[in-house]
Amino acid sequence: MPVPIKRLNANAPDFEPAFTSLLDRTQPFDASVDQAVRDIIAAVRREGDPALLRLTAQFDQMSLDCAEELEIPPERWRSASESLDCGLREALECASERIRAFHEHQREASWQIEQADGLRLGQQVTALERVGLYVPGGKAAYPSSVLMNAIPARVAGVEELIMVVPTPGGQISDAVLASAHLASVDRVFCIGGAQAVAALAYGTQTVPRVDKIVGPGNIYVATAKQQVFGDVGIDMIAGPSEVVVICDTGANPEWVAMDLFAQAEHDEQAQSIAICTGAGTLERVSEAIDRLLAGMERRSIIEKALAGQGALIEVTSMDQAIEVANRIAPEHLELMIAEPAPWLEKVRHAGAVFCGYHSAESLGDYCAGPNHVLPTSGTARFSSPLGVYDFQKRSSVIHCSKAGAATLAPIASALARAEGLTAHARSAEYRGVPQKDQPDD
Repeated sequence: MPVPIKRLNANAPDFEPAFTSLLDRTQPFDASVDQAVRDIIAAVRREGDPALLRLTAQFDQMSLDCAEELEIPPERWRSASESLDCGLREALECASERIRAFHEHQREASWQIEQADGLRLGQQVTALERVGLYVPGGKAAYPSSVLMNAIPARVAGVEELIMVVPTPGGQISDAVLASAHLASVDRVFCIGGAQAVAALAYGTQTVPRVDKIVGPGNIYVATAKQQVFGDVGIDMIAGPSEVVVICDTGANPEWVAMDLFAQAEHDEQAQSIAICTGAGTLERVSEAIDRLLAGMERRSIIEKALAGQGALIEVTSMDQAIEVANRIAPEHLELMIAEPAPWLEKVRHAGAVFCGYHSAESLGDYCAGPNHVLPTSGTARFSSPLGVYDFQKRSSVIHCSKAGAATLAPIASALARAEGLTAHARSAEYRGVPQKDQPDD
């Protein structure tokens, strides 16, 4: 039975309304979730560790005797790493090395410039002191998320990295713990949900307060990150995963289909879109989807995602394909075309761009090197992938000499008086008047 995936033609009269509907990823506001999260955060802020113990027992079915048991000792991480299958351990080690090597290129340095009158201006780059990493746990175990979030923080120079991971019924992935060990995480706590976010944001008797929280989670985690933002930094509020594959006549339709499946298998809300240059290419991709879907282990999830948010879009040229892709601003964009280089510079909005027939998005997810934490839901129009720069902050540096202050003072004074801020003006004017008893610095 054919998969009921939407078919759109970019040149058809009804394209615009259908395309607008396809891109509408607005999530309805859930007042019950919002209030539940507020209550959890308030309880953690008010009670600290006792609230964490109570909520962990309630949501994760783990009854602990004391708050110290919330922390997973480092020796457990090391034993987890040693117990892994050799192939998996080597894959994690190789991936971590590649991720670290790529992110080393993102590290920013402080700088200063000196002008002729002795005025020195610059920027001082410092790492955040303490960062919290939220990692999904239980059945959803993603060691790659540990590497992608923790390694850039380490490269940036973050002093302390605190990881939280839910362990429902005491269940935890050895691969997740091994990844924490590989990425040099400092402390790991077996807490999850909104209560984990609250603990990181405000601190408890056992869990230290952090400066920023990064990492994916469910709707309760995402809502909690929204509510604590301002008291603590966050990376982003991630929506469902998404991919757009632009394919020409030379693209292998089975490769296209499998790359669409790779995103669709995340969950029923994931979005997979193929933009095909010509009706023939679209038909071949459609046939491959129908043929291969039956053999997929997560067939039910894939089928629902494709039927709900998937689409095959026919275009008549590569220019039109790029135009449509830029309007989508996808998390992942594959240029599955013969000559991707000339078209790459025309891509304005995408979290990550995969160039050529062999650049599968899944390779980027795990081990190519660039970060897989990417802007979703069209936010690639104004957002970037997670990187070292997310764990650094920049302070401006202004050092005025006596001559430099004299140059700037009348300018600042004029602007301040125009704004009615006379104290600002007089503060500047003081520096503009030569003072015999004031040495130049």
